[in-house]
Formats: sequence, structure tokens, C-alpha cells
Amino acid sequence: MTPVVTPIEMAEIDAAAPESLEELVERAGRAVARAAIDLLGGAYGRTVNVLVGKGNNGADGRVAARHLERRGVRVRLIDAAMRPPILARCDLVVDAAYGTGFRGEWIAPDVGDALVLAVDVPSGLDALTGAAGPGVLAADRTVTFQALKPGLLLRRGPELSGSIEVADIGLDVSGATQHLVGPADVAAWWPRRRIDAHKWNAAVKIIAGSAEMPGAAVLCSSAAARAGASLVSVSSPGTRMPGVLGAGAMGPGVMAPGYDVATPPEVVQRHVAATDFATDALVDIHRFGSLVIGPGLGRDDAVLMSARACIADATVPLVIDGDGLFASAWSSEGAAPLLRSRELATVLTPHDGEFANLTGAAPGPDRVASLRATADDFDTTILLKGATTLVASPRAHDDDRTDLAGPVWFVDHGDQRLATAGTGDVLAGIIGALLAAGLDPGRAAAAAAWVHAEAGHRCLRHGLVAGDLVERLPYVVEDLA
Repeated sequence: MTPVVTPIEMAEIDAAAPESLEELVERAGRAVARAAIDLLGGAYGRTVNVLVGKGNNGADGRVAARHLERRGVRVRLIDAAMRPPILARCDLVVDAAYGTGFRGEWIAPDVGDALVLAVDVPSGLDALTGAAGPGVLAADRTVTFQALKPGLLLRRGPELSGSIEVADIGLDVSGATQHLVGPADVAAWWPRRRIDAHKWNAAVKIIAGSAEMPGAAVLCSSAAARAGASLVSVSSPGTRMPGVLGAGAMGPGVMAPGYDVATPPEVVQRHVAATDFATDALVDIHRFGSLVIGPGLGRDDAVLMSARACIADATVPLVIDGDGLFASAWSSEGAAPLLRSRELATVLTPHDGEFANLTGAAPGPDRVASLRATADDFDTTILLKGATTLVASPRAHDDDRTDLAGPVWFVDHGDQRLATAGTGDVLAGIIGALLAAGLDPGRAAAAAAWVHAEAGHRCLRHGLVAGDLVERLPYVVEDLA
């Protein structure tokens, strides 16, 4: 995993380094010079403008300028405080004006059609939150040192940073509690079915769907099965699930009357009443590895009451999605007492609006801090959906150290193709399958988010529907192996 550290954490890591500041600046500057030559495709005949400020970021830029000149590049050093409104024409601008400690608004000069290489972060980008004013210069590439910064991955960070290179300058970031998830991480975490496995080893129970939204249960159960669940059982309160009848009076493959969406024939359907369904829905819960509750369930009072009873009484790891999140917060006491009462792993999957309903406020400018505080308050793992999805687990407690910060995972693999109805139901099913297979809740949520995004990448850029993701899941998982 690639470490992600805050500006304050990075300053502490710098201060703890055995090397001198001058040595660290020299290493950083050399890394910037190498990236500049790579971006230019060579040094011969190239002209580079280097914007430098007064701090360490500017010092990195000055060292890079020296190394570029040694390679034969024509270099112009430009004081960021005295910058002209338009820079002289060049092949590349190195933005070393301001780094992670900058506060205020930066108005970059006009650089024409030159390539831009940012040092550590684009000047003016908030390295913690990803906020940026309109004057920040968008980079084609950013060279950051030893670890990513949250602001490169959040809000305007991805748009302004271009491709990101993490340069190793010899600092110790082994204590980082935040990480960016990549394919190698997911491949290492993904559970493999044992040679002596049977269908109850990783079975998933799903309580989802309604007469108005039967498709939510179909998508969630299909995704769980395709992601590796050994058996999937679904209950949709008050309605028979849409399905294809097997051989019988109507013949094989004939649609059940009144329904027009087919569940996979492999999914077991357990019918439960529209209200007061908790006892029936959980009667065999001990046989399952996880429970997913909420997608398309509806918000009638009686449904919400039964959903809350299921959340409280489920004796297996739990994924709460969609209307299950609404049910969790459906109390004058809020969601925390219900969620804290659970003794087994729980994963919540809100978007910003659902997060606000759960907590009373939308995530703050520092999304990670908001998410961590809520994960600790609820004592649950939370997957916060967004352009960059965040997963936070609650802080740990042990006999030697208390209040250890819980881990946070960043998943930046998705894109706008996933912004369509039903994709969240698919994600919930994948998480359920991973929990049933025994993966810890934080990694289950982070791995599911990455695989969900990768399935999206394997779909057409236009016209994706959630069911397309389900069809591609087995191929994504197969490639992980």
C-alpha cells in the first residue's frame, strides 16, 4: 500500500530523519530534475522555467534547477513573490513556489502551453483537504516525497495534480495509518476458497428489496454470488422476489406471473412478511458468514422497525446500506447506540447525504477527520462514497497502548461511470461476500470498492448500468489471482 500522510505528520517525519535538511532537499531536488527530464523526453535544447518560493519547496526547486543546468537544460529561476503575470515561453514549468504548509490563495502566472511539473503539491492546493482556489496551476505531473498527501487524492487534488509520482528520499513512513489501495493490495487480501470448502463456508444472507424496488435485491445478491459468496439467500419483505421458475407446471424458464426481473437461479429466496420480519429473516442466521441489509428496503415505519431489530440481533458480520442506513438513524437517540451495541464487525456504506443523516452533519472540509471521528463514535467501519472513496475503521485498544488511530484506506480507482442507479447495491453485495469469507471489515470494504471500480473500467464509457458491473466481477477477481 502507498502511505498517505498529513502535512503535520510529514513535518514530524522530516524532523525525525537522521539526515540533515540539506541532504533531504538535495535528494528531493534530484528527484524533481529526473522527473522533469522524463516529462520533457530529454534535456537537449529544452528550456525550463522554475518558480521558487522562500521555503523548502523553493529550495527543492533550486536544487532541481542546478541539476537540470548540469544536463544542458536552459533554466530560468523566477521568484514566486515577484512573478510576472505571463511567463516567458518555455517547454516546462517547475512549480516549486509553495508546498504543503502554504495558507492563503495563490494566483499562478499564465504559462501558455508549457508542461507543468509540481513539486510535492501544486502551489495553492490544500495538502490536507484538496481545496484550491481558481488561480492554482494544474500540473501534468506531481512529484511528491515519500508518501502521498490527502489533498492530492481529495476534492480538486486529482484534477490539479495530473499523474503522481512518489519519490523515495529515504524517510521513514512506516508508522502511517492512512494508505492508498492498489491492485497488488487487493490481490494479497482477496480470500481464496479452500480445497475442502463447502457452500456454507462463505454464505451471505441479504435482506433487501421491496415491491417498488425489487431490482436492488437482485443486484446485491447477484454481486455477492459473483464476488465469491458460496451461497446467497435473499429475503425481500412483503413480496415474492422476481424470479425464474424451475421445471414445474409452467415449465422450465417461465417467468413467475407479475414479475419482470429475474434473479439468478442460484440465489435462494426466503419469503418473509412485510412487517415484523426480523425473527423470520434471522431464523437461520447462524449458518451464514455475513448479512447485508438495506438496499431498496423502503422506509415504511414497520419496515424500519424490523430493520433495526435485524441490525441489533444479527450474530454475524453486517453490511448496512441504503435504507438500512436510514433505519439505523431512525431514533431520537440517533444511530450510535444501535451500532455500538453490536459485538461483531459492521460496515456502513453512506454517501455524503446518508452520512449527514447518520451524524447530523455532512462531512467537513477534512473528510478523513470527519470519517475517523464517526467510525470511532459508532465503533464501526465506514465506507464513505465519493470520487475518491474513503474507508475508516475505529481506533484500536489493547493492553499496551490505548486509542491507537484506526486505519484509513483511500480508493481512487473509480470514475463517473459508477454514478448511476444500483451501483451501490452491487458494492454492498461484494462487501458482504468478503466479510462472509473472513476478511476483516476495513480491508473487505476497501477491496470491494477497488474491485467495484475496476469492474466499471471494464465497461463502456457511456450507457453503463449496474448489472454490467455484476457480469464483469468474476473476470476482475480471476485476474487478481
